Amino acid sequence: MKRPSLYFTDEHELFRQSVRQFIRSEVVPHTDEWETNRRIPAAVFRRMGELGFLGLPFAEPYGGANADFWFSVVFLEELARCGMGGFTTAVSVHEYMAINHIAKAGSEALKQKYLVPAIAGEKIAALAITEPDAGSDVAAIRTMARREGDVYIVNGAKTFISNGTYGDFVTLAVKTAPAGGPNGVSLIVVDLNSPGVSRTKLNKMGWHSSDTAEIRFDEVRVPVENLIGTEHAGFYYLMESLQLERLVAAVMAVSGADLALDWTLTYLQEREAFGKPIGKFQAIRHKIADVATEIDVARQFVYHTCWLFTQGEVVVKECSMAKLHASEMQKRVIDSCLQFFGGYGYIEEYPICRAYRDARVGTIAGGTSEIMREIIAKIVVDAVAYKPAYS
Repeated sequence: MKRPSLYFTDEHELFRQSVRQFIRSEVVPHTDEWETNRRIPAAVFRRMGELGFLGLPFAEPYGGANADFWFSVVFLEELARCGMGGFTTAVSVHEYMAINHIAKAGSEALKQKYLVPAIAGEKIAALAITEPDAGSDVAAIRTMARREGDVYIVNGAKTFISNGTYGDFVTLAVKTAPAGGPNGVSLIVVDLNSPGVSRTKLNKMGWHSSDTAEIRFDEVRVPVENLIGTEHAGFYYLMESLQLERLVAAVMAVSGADLALDWTLTYLQEREAFGKPIGKFQAIRHKIADVATEIDVARQFVYHTCWLFTQGEVVVKECSMAKLHASEMQKRVIDSCLQFFGGYGYIEEYPICRAYRDARVGTIAGGTSEIMREIIAKIVVDAVAYKPAYS
């Protein structure tokens, strides 16, 4: 029996069924191919664009749906149920991280040139913040954008960039005022086929279907009009938008853990030992009870944080908590679930094995658990307050 929901309407649930059907019929059957090739075909992004999946939070004049945030929650939950952390990451980075800044602060020209084709799935976007020597400390980035007349000259390197190998453009964090610290960071859009851009594909432990790159910029000329928003305001744009990134990660972590539990429950009924399904043994049943409880508790807190987000609240603390708790929970849950598969859980033909590899980076990407704890501590202990950056 369907339970009532505080958050989802019948319209949301109808949308869920359409996304689930797409994932089942047009994504899951290609899992082995995309994981082996370590690449997602560009045609899949175009297909999602045709279906309207890539423009859910964006304005209708740019091809978006202007849908409420709960449609995005539904989309992200179903996306995570594909069972490929790489595919989930590639799509969510494109829609909720890379082009989000253009939608919020980009000029009309930038929106027409990059946002419109990104929503249509005709161009694939990346977000580049992390550098070989600067990860969590965004203010310490070294990639420079030196202004010369009507262009920026960009030099530097970024690493661990999702969609960076095969993507079409990148929202790039650069220093436009070297001595300015956080007040010297800007965001610009760079075409990845520009002269002076070189990309090296990284070989990862997990997320195999997505491409991840180190990108080098050597005297890359970028038009000044590719600046997003106000010069030197990029750090604050990032700090605000990182909360959405972390909320997105939390939604997908809960859904990914739930999928692992579903796989495990099926296996517990199929696998027999000592003359009965192993799901009948109390030691396993009680551990499953703990796992199910962890997932549901995390889900309710994530939903509450999503609700606060929809109310326009500044949710830095809650998003950090949600990302911290959900990503750590997903690691624990998938580790427990793999244990019940025994030796088969260690075999690549079983999806729980891939899930184990994919989940490990959840406590690193998008802000480490250690950084999440420090942000939470600053708010709770030091009474630090955060204000919106976008006008």
